[in-house]
Amino acid sequence: MRCKDCGKDISPQQFKASKEALGVALCERHTRLIKKVILDNDTPIDAVHLFYALKDAGVHPMLEWWDGKKSVDIAISRVKLNIEIDRNYNMITHEQAINDLEDAMHSFKNGFTTVRIPHLAVKYYLDETVENILGIISGLKANIKAI
Repeated sequence: MRCKDCGKDISPQQFKASKEALGVALCERHTRLIKKVILDNDTPIDAVHLFYALKDAGVHPMLEWWDGKKSVDIAISRVKLNIEIDRNYNMITHEQAINDLEDAMHSFKNGFTTVRIPHLAVKYYLDETVENILGIISGLKANIKAI
């Protein structure tokens, strides 16, 4: 068993502990680091799962990236893509909808595209979510080359 982040061999006990706590096989160091990121930023666990799934797919994502106004769950800077995981997708208020729109506008003005993904898509359809994000990345790369 190897750490999904650094590739270091991990013990069965560490594998079990990290899988139970985070749902991802990580060494002790990376388990500690990811737990700190979650605590410091209120990062959804689904963002952690998507982050490592994107890494496995060959993407170079950043977890909890500062966009100049707020922290973004996942950023893919090469194509200027911000990904936010919506935890309460079915409980959105009109105030939150406007705030989300303003955040998207702020990102767009800085050249970034923001995609909001319901947490259920990550939880139950991780592979399909990754495939769709790869398609978005491909489209953004084509647009960057066209400009």
